[in-house]
Amino acid sequence: MVPDESDASGGLSLRSPAFDDGTEIPRQYGYTNQNTSPPLEIENVPANAESLALVMDDPDALEPAGKVWDHWVVWNVDPATAHIEEGDVPAGADEGTNSYGQRGYGGPNPPDGEHTYRFVLYALDTELDLEPGATKSHLERFVEGHVLDEARLTGTYAP
Repeated sequence: MVPDESDASGGLSLRSPAFDDGTEIPRQYGYTNQNTSPPLEIENVPANAESLALVMDDPDALEPAGKVWDHWVVWNVDPATAHIEEGDVPAGADEGTNSYGQRGYGGPNPPDGEHTYRFVLYALDTELDLEPGATKSHLERFVEGHVLDEARLTGTYAP
């Protein structure tokens, strides 16, 4: 879902005041701890964005689970959103079903050592007409061809 380079501003930014890119995600955000989503900061949303979508997943879950584990799927975030507070979902946004089979955030819980977690933010040229509780695969189909820009934040977590 890489944006068309001719249309991408390249400036969209996603950060967290709780951890730096590539560093350890604090324990309280883990599934077996407080299981609350970390605070996020968004900057440089393209002026023509109609909505934002956010996905958190764990590509290291491929072994032994055999698939990327989805932890959080959020869409129709207002493009004027600059902060997502800890444990919060922006007003008007929808949350999907994670790989735990629950709607909303499901924190890191690697069974076999340190995993890397990706937060991917998409600036979209449309709002998404998804059913409540949709999965990441549904979101990915709907955003195809609508991504203006994207930003990534990664963190690690170990049991």
